Amino acid sequence: MSHNYLLGLDVGSSSVKASLVDVDNGQAAASAFFPKHEAPIAAPRKGWAEQDPESWWNYAKQSVAQVMAETGAKPDEVKAVGISYQMHGLVCVDKNQQPLRPSIIWCDSRAVEEGNRAFAALSSDWCMGHLLNSPGNFTAAKLAWVKDNEPELFNRIDKVMLPGDYIAMRLTGEACTTVSGLSEGTLWDFKAQQVAGKLLDYYGIPQELLPRVVPTFGDQGRLIAAAAKEMGLQAGTPVSYRAGDQPNNALSLNVFNPGEIASTAGTSGVVYGVLGEPAYDTKSRVNVFAHVNYTKQQERLGVLLCINGTGILNAWMHRNVAPEVGYAEMNDIAAEAPIGSDGVVVIPFGNGAERILENKEMGCSIHGVNFNKHNRSHLLRAAQEGIVFSFCYGMEIMGQMGMDIHRIHAGKANMFLSPLFRDTLAGVSGATINLYDTDGSVGAAKGAGIGCGIYKDHDEAFASLRLLQTITPDEAHRAEYQAAYGRWKDQLAANLRG
Repeated sequence: MSHNYLLGLDVGSSSVKASLVDVDNGQAAASAFFPKHEAPIAAPRKGWAEQDPESWWNYAKQSVAQVMAETGAKPDEVKAVGISYQMHGLVCVDKNQQPLRPSIIWCDSRAVEEGNRAFAALSSDWCMGHLLNSPGNFTAAKLAWVKDNEPELFNRIDKVMLPGDYIAMRLTGEACTTVSGLSEGTLWDFKAQQVAGKLLDYYGIPQELLPRVVPTFGDQGRLIAAAAKEMGLQAGTPVSYRAGDQPNNALSLNVFNPGEIASTAGTSGVVYGVLGEPAYDTKSRVNVFAHVNYTKQQERLGVLLCINGTGILNAWMHRNVAPEVGYAEMNDIAAEAPIGSDGVVVIPFGNGAERILENKEMGCSIHGVNFNKHNRSHLLRAAQEGIVFSFCYGMEIMGQMGMDIHRIHAGKANMFLSPLFRDTLAGVSGATINLYDTDGSVGAAKGAGIGCGIYKDHDEAFASLRLLQTITPDEAHRAEYQAAYGRWKDQLAANLRG
């Protein structure tokens, strides 16, 4: 029996995942990731983070080989390929499309001062009005660092690209990128709706180093014979979608329209919402990029809020407060404490500098503990509440930018497995939470289906998205949730002053 499949690749910094989606039912027929242990990140100096682009290619080959073997799929049954990837990385290749150096990836901080100097020289008004972000530590600043510190290597660069662009180039033999990709590197001028030439001129970077721009959905090139042989696929198969991991996560959850929110809460947490017109936060506490369905005629912007201390705080509490139980039982213990944890407050910012706090690194702190009445249930609940409150604090910033948050889409995973976490988030934000069964590689496959015309639009592509659970705000306890959030904000303000 013949099948039609779509292949999605999710190129992360810890692994590369592949999923084959069966076109007939819209479900993942198989998924696999490599390496099975966390992929290495080199740190030659403090604050640096690099990976070999060739390693992503090798992990992709292994992942694809496994899903093809598990399903028995034939090469000609794979109709299109979509790519999701770790955002903000820099890959530099020469005229033979060979990497000139390891990729400077998203968590590398060496280019902060490059971005700060550009922000000061070009002015806050210009950067925020045109780029919607400070140049910060994004891809353009990383390239400026290479120019200033590795000039001989810089002079050999033929093209620069993002991690997903590199994998697409290996598949198709063509270097290209998207407007969404350019925007995540602060290389897109939203006001002029073109490449950010003024920023490139300031850095002294020739615009010719950027690949040609292709649509996020559409024919972005076709598999060349050599790549098809390595991947076990058919030459000529189209690559028809690519996006950074956070826009793609939103796509995976069918988040396309203004007011819709996608959220994840793993080691760190992300809230990603869609705006219908350009806007920015004057303090750069959140970032704004072109969403997957951005066009010059219909602007759709993704607002990205990142919280560093999310699941990592919950894991710390597990190790140090309740090591003898599993996470599900720990959630039950936390639920024994009342809303607001009887006055115990946890400020959860213990995993590095937080952008929503204007890049302050204040650490995690616990307040209000009374030795005569509080126990571990109060600590465990206060930790989860603190995480939720940090999300809501960031969502207030998004609200100030004009985003009306009324619905949150999330995968049922990580912190969203906790009923306490879900109920508190709905209770404080007033938003309904929908939990789905999906992931980034499945989303990339469906994006490819849109791009190659198998699906007429995103509604058809995600008609098979499985809603697992809906959480509505508990109006009966709304005042208690709001009071607890108010106490948390008061404590945060005190910490920021002190």
